[in-house]
Amino acid sequence: MLASNTRIKYKNCTFVPTMGRILALDVGKKRTGIAATDPLQLIANGLTTVATIDLMEFVLHYVKMEEVERIILGYPKRMNNEDSENMKRVLPFMNRLKKTFPAVPVELYDERFTSILARQAMLDGGLKKKDRRNKALVDEISATIILQSYLESKRNKLTYK
Repeated sequence: MLASNTRIKYKNCTFVPTMGRILALDVGKKRTGIAATDPLQLIANGLTTVATIDLMEFVLHYVKMEEVERIILGYPKRMNNEDSENMKRVLPFMNRLKKTFPAVPVELYDERFTSILARQAMLDGGLKKKDRRNKALVDEISATIILQSYLESKRNKLTYK
């Protein structure tokens, strides 16, 4: 496999090989919002929301269809930096992912304020009040915000080294 910064030149064209996608999951009690990057890992896109009970089946199917380089799970923390109640669902699922996909790194990323930011994005986007009450959409947007924040933090680390 080529390094992610490898460029292939052919005549007057330069090609950048694609990388695997990064998958982000905002795991909740009932539903899980899901987002993924494009193959170049530049943009986070909301995919869907699935029932949490069906989450592993969804991830298994997605990994068969797409190359996944990394999985990011929303890290449920309280304002005092302690784990929130939802961590009792996230941690076992994280361990299950690591056993199922040993070659795919699984990381936690702070998810504080993502639901608030998702609701604000819906409001700023002009969604009607009825649509803003759609909890599944809030979860999907939250997963997208988690992933976009992760991507930005990764870029900032590269910039400031």
